[in-house]
Amino acid sequence: LGSEHSLSLVVHRGAGAYICGEETGLLDSLEGKRGNPRLKPPFPAIEGLYHGPTLINNVETLATVPAIIRMGGQQYAKLGTESSTGTKVVSVSGDVQKPGNFEIELGIPSRELIYGLAGGPPPGREVKFWFPGGSSAPVLTKDDLDLPYDFDSMAKAGSMLGSGAIIVVDDSHTVLEVAQKLAKFYAHESCGKCVPCREGTNWTVKMLGRIESGEATPMDLDIMASVQEEIIGNCLCVLGDAMAMPIGSMIEKFRDELEAEIEAARQRSGAGDLEDVIPLGVANEHAGPLPVH
Repeated sequence: LGSEHSLSLVVHRGAGAYICGEETGLLDSLEGKRGNPRLKPPFPAIEGLYHGPTLINNVETLATVPAIIRMGGQQYAKLGTESSTGTKVVSVSGDVQKPGNFEIELGIPSRELIYGLAGGPPPGREVKFWFPGGSSAPVLTKDDLDLPYDFDSMAKAGSMLGSGAIIVVDDSHTVLEVAQKLAKFYAHESCGKCVPCREGTNWTVKMLGRIESGEATPMDLDIMASVQEEIIGNCLCVLGDAMAMPIGSMIEKFRDELEAEIEAARQRSGAGDLEDVIPLGVANEHAGPLPVH
């Protein structure tokens, strides 16, 4: 760039732990430690890598800098919308015919992204719900497909654009199936340092398992929703929130389906009428604390 300034660039391959997406967990990993979130303050800009001031940015942020310098800030800001300027690299995966990464101008219709660029679901299938910003984003339904894909529109719809990783789920899947995979992933990836995340993720896995095995009642959905609410905002990092937000949104938007699944699973297991099933909260008064894996 003609600045006559050079710097050393070192690429360090991480071990792949999801928790290291949290900035201070990443610092611990770079220092050769187990990736755990740190208490803040101090923030990394004051005391970060090896106790020195540290600037942390996503690769996407740094990759955008050359385009802004080439075009100039004002010209670059003409792309996108007034409040969500520029472009974003979006990943579309899941039940689509042409999954891939697409650089889009922020503000295009979500339907154009999922159906136009990614080809939509397989023939004979339709979108059931979708994660607009990675698996940690509250889910949106097919009724939200015409929303502009930008930060404000996703937030107003009760979700978030997040990482730009769109995951599409078609009508061949049950909500329970997706929720279980999600909860098991976050329970496995939790570092276990703070109680709300460690216990909350494992409780959620247990409660979803009760639905599958035919032991649950609709009351379990209320308990599970309450657990998600208690997790959000009460963890050292947002990994717990990352599970609680989408699970909570699934309970809210697909309550009828989950209640039907409870009834169907109860019939399959021969568990009997609803009044014969012990709600989870009552059962655990006798069973003691859930094991932590």
